[in-house]
Amino acid sequence: MTRLAFDDYLRHLRTESARFREVLAGCDPASACPTCPAWDAGDLLWHLTTVHDFWTHVVTHRPAGPEDHVEPERPRDYADLLAAFDAASAGLAAALEAADPADPAWTWAEEQTVGFTFRRQALEALVHRLDAEVCAGVTSEIDALLAADGVDEVLDVMYGGTPPWGTFSPLEHYLRVDLIDVDQEVWVQFGHFDGTSPEGVDYHEDDISVVSDPGVEPDAVVSGTAGVLLARLWRRGSGDDIHLAGDMRLVDRFRSAIHHPIE
Repeated sequence: MTRLAFDDYLRHLRTESARFREVLAGCDPASACPTCPAWDAGDLLWHLTTVHDFWTHVVTHRPAGPEDHVEPERPRDYADLLAAFDAASAGLAAALEAADPADPAWTWAEEQTVGFTFRRQALEALVHRLDAEVCAGVTSEIDALLAADGVDEVLDVMYGGTPPWGTFSPLEHYLRVDLIDVDQEVWVQFGHFDGTSPEGVDYHEDDISVVSDPGVEPDAVVSGTAGVLLARLWRRGSGDDIHLAGDMRLVDRFRSAIHHPIE
């Protein structure tokens, strides 16, 4: 998998945020958001507003962490909510445009650069644009290359990765995710995660890790278009058009490893 250029991430952040705003501007604020069951359209709008505000603070105060960030107060009026989103969205885009992606910056992930925020926030905006469209009962195209990058990210960063307080014990079993519309693939190795979190919670569970092509035949293959796969991995799609092949026990194990909810 090849990551997008940082200029492309910034462009997608702007276009996905604009589409998100466009859809919600014509939506009843009380419309339910089925993909985020605790939220309505107003909650969704405010969520992405606060996300943009938070990461603007992180980027502009780099490399310091977000300890002194103060969350803004939520407006009561929907028009004011839209205006707050406009300001936060423009602020994040401007902060990233003025930053060097290689600059050190706080993140919650292993990667500690501004570049992480370029990628993560473009994909954050894409996923929540899908939420907005569900609220409004509309759909639009998903950029295939951005979605493909998002499949890699959600498997590698959201579901994969090993924190410093745990260990990943790999097994010699592999699943390949084929993104058929962009001729790309993501390899996943199965394993077991063990560790005790800083909060004292013990974990002993099946896990996955994104790896380079191991040079062997996969034990199972999951294939579909990048947009369909991304939506399914984020619980934003049914996955009806996804094809499964190979050892179905490992497909079920893959499903189990990515069962944990993410927002």
